[in-house]
Amino acid sequence: MMKKWRACAVFSALCLSSGTAHAMSHEMKARADIKDAAGKSIGTATLTEQKDGVKVKLKVSGLAAGKHGFHIHETGTCTPPDFKSAGGHYNPFKKHHGMENPAGKHAGDFPNLEVKKDGTAEVTVIATGATLKKGPASLLKPGGTAIVIHADPDDYKTDPAGNAGDRVACGVIAMDK
Repeated sequence: MMKKWRACAVFSALCLSSGTAHAMSHEMKARADIKDAAGKSIGTATLTEQKDGVKVKLKVSGLAAGKHGFHIHETGTCTPPDFKSAGGHYNPFKKHHGMENPAGKHAGDFPNLEVKKDGTAEVTVIATGATLKKGPASLLKPGGTAIVIHADPDDYKTDPAGNAGDRVACGVIAMDK
């Protein structure tokens, strides 16, 4: 009896772990290669579908030390040197800009990126309400979206872009293969 119970427990655990591994292997992911105005790759962003939005893990180098606004922008085009081709902030819910704006925030608004003295930065944030699946809030919509890093900090309230200054880096968000 004990051997049968133990065999059932082992079989159940294997099925459960196999199902979890199978579900994890089908997790929706996207990626952006972040480039500076000269077209040099300075880092990556990996995006993963979450229950409450899309998790964005950004890792970059070669930036000026200090705080920089960074956002998801509405168009998947990064034409240097000014990256204006990326359009405005990603805003599928028609909100105002900024985490301190009572009528805000855009789905693409994030806290400022803190770049260390050595020019590197790493951050993980959530694009709340966004998705990698099809739909009105998809980051993989026709025309795409992009991640843009600005020269200055975002003030978290000024519409439409938080006075974050020039665009110094950009990466088109694409499905991870």
